Amino acid sequence: MKKKQTTKALLVTCITDHKQDFYRLAFSYVKNQDDALDIVQESIKKALSSVETVRNPETIKSWFYKILVRTAIDFLRKQKKIRVMDDETIEFLSKGKEDHYKDTDLHEALDELPYRYKTIIILRFFEDLKLEEIAEITGENTNTVKTRLYRALKLMRIQLTKEDLS
Repeated sequence: MKKKQTTKALLVTCITDHKQDFYRLAFSYVKNQDDALDIVQESIKKALSSVETVRNPETIKSWFYKILVRTAIDFLRKQKKIRVMDDETIEFLSKGKEDHYKDTDLHEALDELPYRYKTIIILRFFEDLKLEEIAEITGENTNTVKTRLYRALKLMRIQLTKEDLS
């Protein structure tokens, strides 16, 4: 019972200390404040209900990241939203100048990646995690994470090159 309380306290401390990081990660998946908050809340609920399954309390942050990533991906799968717009709205939106900002192109290229690549890119470059931590979060071998990282970067490079040519 004492271990459960200690692990639960560690989890609460971890969530409190890294709440901005967790929110940013969720937001990077859904691009919507309310949905990101829902994902974080659902992840906290899942974590609190299964805190007794944590074998090593030192890895609680990685364990929570894993829950958060899976919850975000599940949310996206469930929320395949189709936006219906009338002709006037489409015409209005399409009249604007083309956006040439590199960050926007980068985010678009990132959004086009499959989840398994997108997750690794986000965790590595936006959350600044080490490859070993990413491997633990994703449940993959470190070499698999490295391979997926390089494939993701290659896919993004191809996508960004295509956009530059058009």
